[in-house]
Amino acid sequence: MKIKLTLLFFISLFFSAQNLMAQKKNEKSNDTIPKIEKYGIRVGVDLAKPLRTLIEDGYSGFEVMGDFRVTKKFYAAVEIGNETKDWIEPYVSSTTSGSYAKIGFDYNAYDNWLGMENAITLGLRYGFSTFKQELTSYRIYTDNPAFPTQTIYEPQEFTGLTAHWAELIVGVKTEILNNLYLSINAQLKRKITEDEPENFGNLYIPGFNRTYDYSKFGVGYGYSISYLIPIFKKKEVSKDKIQKL
Repeated sequence: MKIKLTLLFFISLFFSAQNLMAQKKNEKSNDTIPKIEKYGIRVGVDLAKPLRTLIEDGYSGFEVMGDFRVTKKFYAAVEIGNETKDWIEPYVSSTTSGSYAKIGFDYNAYDNWLGMENAITLGLRYGFSTFKQELTSYRIYTDNPAFPTQTIYEPQEFTGLTAHWAELIVGVKTEILNNLYLSINAQLKRKITEDEPENFGNLYIPGFNRTYDYSKFGVGYGYSISYLIPIFKKKEVSKDKIQKL
């Protein structure tokens, strides 16, 4: 399943890069036409999470997102979602469920032409999650061969847990139809704080994804489709035309 998602991610990245390269080839022949920049609210959904829900046992999740263009290069951004994940290890089994929100901004490092709205973005997010953990079974470790390992099946629920983290996002966004966008991104996360149940560590945090022993870092990815609701437009004259004038 992870291999399929990874292939889907890189295939999308390839086609997005091809679109951006084709746009660059047309720039020289259109350097005197004013650009029309759209400003508005863009809303969408993460396609990766419903796909994981369909093909990955023990997982369900969804995420909605939105951004608003503040300036030519900067966008205010937010993501809200919910996840449930079963985690089965040799010595412990648990279920994590909860909701999360991420808020921050994106910077578009790509120069568009003739009203195109493609983007190569670098973003920062502050993430916050509220969740619960259900410990379904665990084994009591022993190195004494006279006493075999015993598995305890006494479900315990830990509620009211929270986690906070910072997130760096690198992504590519392509306008495939008028105002309709396909985007992919990779995420590097760093935990700030988290609540842990007594004698039991969080194996998974909604929005943050899997946790790792002795490390505060995590990773993630997104594959989304979104639609721009234009509010107003700005006309901008290219730098080349200004110089000629």
